[in-house]
Amino acid sequence: MRFLPFLLFLCCNLPLMAQNPNAATDGGNVYAWITPLALLFVLIEVGVEYYYKKGYISFAEAITNFGTAIGNQTMNVLLAVGVYHIYGFLHNSYAPFSIELNVYTFILLLLCLDFIFYWVHRWGHEINILWAAHSPHHSAEEMNFCVALRASVTQRLVSFLFFWPLTLIGFKPMDIYMMSAIHLFISFLHHTEYVRKLGFIELIFTTPSHHRVHHGVNFKYLDKNYGEFLIIWDKLFGSFAPETEKVVYGMYSPPRSWNPITINFHYFTILWREAVAAPHWIDKFKIWFMPLTWRPAGLPPKPPLVEITTQTQIRFSTEMFSMAKPYLIAHLAMGLGLMMLVIQQNSPWEVAERWVGAGLLWFMIINWAGILEKSAWLKWAETIRLLITAVLLISFSNLYENMYYLAAITGLMSASLVWVWRYFRR
Repeated sequence: MRFLPFLLFLCCNLPLMAQNPNAATDGGNVYAWITPLALLFVLIEVGVEYYYKKGYISFAEAITNFGTAIGNQTMNVLLAVGVYHIYGFLHNSYAPFSIELNVYTFILLLLCLDFIFYWVHRWGHEINILWAAHSPHHSAEEMNFCVALRASVTQRLVSFLFFWPLTLIGFKPMDIYMMSAIHLFISFLHHTEYVRKLGFIELIFTTPSHHRVHHGVNFKYLDKNYGEFLIIWDKLFGSFAPETEKVVYGMYSPPRSWNPITINFHYFTILWREAVAAPHWIDKFKIWFMPLTWRPAGLPPKPPLVEITTQTQIRFSTEMFSMAKPYLIAHLAMGLGLMMLVIQQNSPWEVAERWVGAGLLWFMIINWAGILEKSAWLKWAETIRLLITAVLLISFSNLYENMYYLAAITGLMSASLVWVWRYFRR
């Protein structure tokens, strides 16, 4: 587990999503002060894990979680700009007045957003297309702060499809985006095994115990505890369950892969296959918006679920290439640097170069899966990626003008190529 302090140092940078164009004049980016708090909590968890060695954090799943998070950042930059302009239009055109934030309106906005999110989260477990967007987060088979990073590329988009009524009430788009960041951080804190029950706090607020239940595949825990800030929504609307037995994490029909493409679109492919197989055209459309238990006419019924228990669960694991851990840790650091060049507002890269950089990020995290799964194609794929990345980094950033930077990039990529050809052979 010694690699984790370094990995979780990187975690603090992952929430630095796309910045609002007017962030500098609206009080700055809220993630700038949330980030150190996230770092503090993840380091505490890693320290406790290192000391007690409970086995709550595994290398392959942690790398996969960071990979899905990095891939997600390439989509958040587009989402942030779109949300800002669309929400801005709604607010400027239809809001009867503009609400200024103070202590009371801050709390009101948090409660309103939490209430909307409860229903979005609940629908995400009840409607096929919304579960397809949300299920990547539930495909993790452990519970820790790395799992909190495991969000799909479509999940944030789905959430912002439903937050727009807040603009009509009078809340400013930037305030809604800021509050969604705080809300996201609150949910981040729920992803841990080390915090047990918290007494009277659990009467009102969502706690790690509540959220562990939410991630459980135990039959008694399925579709429970959707609240992120307040647990009272679940108690009011009949979706509450206390933690009374050990939680088994994961999902039914899991992707069984470390590949971020597979993880992100696994349930979409299941729905697509069923839509193609459905004999009636109306059912090919309906299936996307029906409950998970619904089945198109003419297709055999779904087999009954067999409960996954601590005794029957077979967690997904693979044999990785030898000497894969130090390589993946080093390239996670490099990937973070590339990610910041892609998503930062003040990046020296042009728009087209950022799109290319986003493609390189996806190439990188897909190859990580190849390393973790000891795939035959990995050696050549990683060789191509390293060469393309070196050329484009030197070209886009004009590194050829500085011999020290040029030598550093050339040395890193050369060492990586030697590593790949020496160790990543089946």
